[in-house]
Amino acid sequence: MGNYFNKIDKWLSDRYELDALKELIMHKKVPVHRHSVWYYMGGVTLFLFTVQVLTGILLLLYYKPGENSSYESVRFIMTHVKFGWLIRSIHSWSANLMILFAFLHMFSVFFSRAYEKPRELTWVTGFLSLAIALAFGFSGYLLPWNQLAFFATKVGTEIVGVVPIIGEPLKVILRGGEDVTGATLSRFFGIHVAVLPLVLTAFLVIHLLFVQKQGMHEPEKFKSLPEEKKKYIPFFPNFVLKDVLLWLVVFDVLLMLAVFLPWELGPKADPFTAAPAGIKPEWYFMFMFQSLKFLPAYILFLEGELVGVLGFGLAGLAWMLFPFIPFKNKPGAKISLQAAIGIFAVIYIIVLTILGYTL
Repeated sequence: MGNYFNKIDKWLSDRYELDALKELIMHKKVPVHRHSVWYYMGGVTLFLFTVQVLTGILLLLYYKPGENSSYESVRFIMTHVKFGWLIRSIHSWSANLMILFAFLHMFSVFFSRAYEKPRELTWVTGFLSLAIALAFGFSGYLLPWNQLAFFATKVGTEIVGVVPIIGEPLKVILRGGEDVTGATLSRFFGIHVAVLPLVLTAFLVIHLLFVQKQGMHEPEKFKSLPEEKKKYIPFFPNFVLKDVLLWLVVFDVLLMLAVFLPWELGPKADPFTAAPAGIKPEWYFMFMFQSLKFLPAYILFLEGELVGVLGFGLAGLAWMLFPFIPFKNKPGAKISLQAAIGIFAVIYIIVLTILGYTL
C-alpha cells in the first residue's frame, strides 16, 4: 500500500512540481507559548465552514425555493427525510458557531498584533471573510420562509435603505421590489448558494496562502527570548493532529446542540399578519441592532438611524484598515492605544448584545 501511494505521489510531483509545497508543509514550524491556543481558532472556523458546505449541499437535494414551496420543503426535510431534521439543525448551529469562532480568531489576531507588517493583507482578507460570513447568516435566515425570518429580513433591509444615495436602490435590488416577497426569497437564495460561496472561497484561499507563506505570528515576548529557550513544534503532523482533535471536540459540541436543541421552524411567513412582538436579529447582529434602538430620532439635522448606520460603516472600514493606521503610544504606558480600542470593542459588543436580549 505504501509503495502504491509513493507512486501516486511521484506521478503528481513530476507533473505539478509539488516538491516546493511539500517542503513548506514539512518544514513549517509553529511557536509554542502561553497563547498558542489561539492559533487553532482559524482552523476551527475553516472546519465549521466545511460543515456548512456539506450540510448545505444535502439540504439542497430537497429544498425548493419559492414563496409557495420553501417553507413546505423545509418542513418536509424535517418531518419526512431521514435525519433531515438533524442535518438542518447541524447546518444552523454550525453557522452560528462558525461566526463565533471567526470573531474569536479575529480578536486573538488583533490583541496579539499579528496584523502588523508584513501581515496587513492577511488581516484584510480575514476581515472580509468575516463580513461575507455575516452576509451568509443574513441571506440564509430568510430561506425557510417562516414568520420570524420574514419580518427580520424586512427590518434588516429597511436599515440598508437609510444609507444616503445608494441605500434605497440597494434595498430594492435586495428585495427585488419595494417589499419583501417571493422575489426577495429567490434573490437571497441565489446570493446564499452561489454568489457568497464563490466569493468567500476565493478570499479564504488567498487568506490561507498568506498564512502559509508568512507562517505563524510570534508575539513580541516570544521573539525577545534567547534562541535556545524558544520552543517550536512541526506544523505537520504535530500541529495538524492537535487541530483535528479540536475539530472533533467542536463537532461533538455541535452534535449535542443539534440533537438536544434542534432548530425550530416556526409558523410560515404571512405578509398580512402583524410582526411578532419583540422581534430580534441573530446574536451577531444584536449589538448593532440595539445601538440603533438607543439612538434618538434625530442627531442635529440627521436621522439617528442614519447616523448609526454610517457610524458602523465607518467603524468597520477603520477596523479593516487598522494595520495601516499610524499610532503613537506614550513611552511607559501600561496599555497601548491599539489594545484599549480592542478592549472597548469587545466590551461594547458583549454589553450591547446582553442588553439586546434582556431589555
